Amino acid sequence: MHAVSRPTTGTHVPGTSVLHRAPAGLKLGALAVGLLVEGIVRTPVSVTVGVVVTAVALLVSRLPPRACWDLLRPAIFVGVIVGALQLWFAGPVTAAVTVGWLVTAVVAAGLVTATTPMQELLDTVTSLVGPLRRVGVDPDRVALTLALAVSSVPVIARLAGEVQQARMARGAERSARAFVVPLVIRTVRHADRLGEALRARGLDD
Repeated sequence: MHAVSRPTTGTHVPGTSVLHRAPAGLKLGALAVGLLVEGIVRTPVSVTVGVVVTAVALLVSRLPPRACWDLLRPAIFVGVIVGALQLWFAGPVTAAVTVGWLVTAVVAAGLVTATTPMQELLDTVTSLVGPLRRVGVDPDRVALTLALAVSSVPVIARLAGEVQQARMARGAERSARAFVVPLVIRTVRHADRLGEALRARGLDD
């Protein structure tokens, strides 16, 4: 079995904040537990706590204003779209809870990748999953899959924001098709580019 090459792509922003210095395992664990709790409980209180904690983490990260905006912009655009649909179909409370959870997920995942080098994320997950090698699990591939999943959350959200901007520029704000079709196309293109990069590193099998 050949060794898995490490990808060099990512959204890491170097820094010296407490969040940058925190262990990757701690950040991944907090992200997983936080989103799981919010996803299961899904109440105004739990979502409010999640939003507040994420906002504090964003401040503590001391990311440059441009980097902060890059994290918030896609979450805002997606939140507006989803919020409008939820408000129409399910009412204000459900809309607020759904948008709060979604924004928290996008920004929190973005914070993890922005404050943690991809290499560190991969090494951490590989170490955690290492014991499962005895039962046939490839820790390197599990680590790569998880790292790509976490880093793809803000990417897909950014694509959604770009599509929404383009839709508004064309005056097609009320057309669901004008949003869904371009988003699917851009997402598939992103997946294709990612697949080509992985194949170039011998990860196509």
